[in-house]
Amino acid sequence: MLRIAARALAFAFILGAGAAAQAGELHVDDPWARASLGQVPNSAAYMILHNEGAEDDRLLRAEAEVAAAVELHTHVMEGDVARMRRVEAVELPAGESVALAPGGLHVMLIGLEAPLEAGETFPLTLVFERAGALEVTVEVRAAGRERQGHSHGHSHGHGDEDDDHDHGEGHGHGHSHGQQ
Repeated sequence: MLRIAARALAFAFILGAGAAAQAGELHVDDPWARASLGQVPNSAAYMILHNEGAEDDRLLRAEAEVAAAVELHTHVMEGDVARMRRVEAVELPAGESVALAPGGLHVMLIGLEAPLEAGETFPLTLVFERAGALEVTVEVRAAGRERQGHSHGHSHGHGDEDDDHDHGEGHGHGHSHGQQ
């Protein structure tokens, strides 16, 4: 167990990232969110989830006081347009890692209480089916300053849906709470 924790901390240090966090056989590396652009009321948080255990787990929800609502989302392609969809849970297979990254799975922060400023941090509680609650410290980074080089290699939907959310990247994303 000590070896797993040491490896997680070393990984976070190498990335120059925020602090790693661990709950049982699960650990989280590099939790970060994009700084707000202007008065955009939404943002997204990203991280890498590692399940080093022998049993599958699931991220059921996330909670943060910085936003009125916090949801788990993914992007799906509809033709040549990427649209956000709420997901009920994020599957974490035993012995595997899952990236929550721009253009894919992420934690959506809807209705920010105040703009997120680069250099700030905020607590985010991740609630797992087996491992329980795990609080991580999310580092707010300026747009374009993501340390892992993730990009948005997709088109953004600008539909007329009433529940569109903007990640704080200046692009509206079509959003639906329907099942995939």
